[in-house]
Amino acid sequence: MTDHDDQSDAQLPFGRWLLTQRDRGDWVDGIADAARADRTFPKKGDPEAVRAYLRKQQADGDAFAALDDAENDWMSF
Repeated sequence: MTDHDDQSDAQLPFGRWLLTQRDRGDWVDGIADAARADRTFPKKGDPEAVRAYLRKQQADGDAFAALDDAENDWMSF
C-alpha cells in the first residue's frame, strides 16, 4: 500500500517513493520505516544516492538487499 498524493509511482524520485512504502509485508518495510524516521534521508535521491547514504550510515548487508528489492519494484512502474 502506498501513501502519496496525485503523483504516480513512476514520477516519484526513488527516495520519495521509498518513504511511501508501508505494510508491504517484506523487508522493504524496515528500510522505509528507518528512512521516514531520518530527517537527513535523501528524499529526492535516486537508488545510487540512497546506497551512498546507507554506506555512509554503515548500514548492514540486509539493508542493501532490501534496497535492491525496493529498486526493482520502483523500476517496474
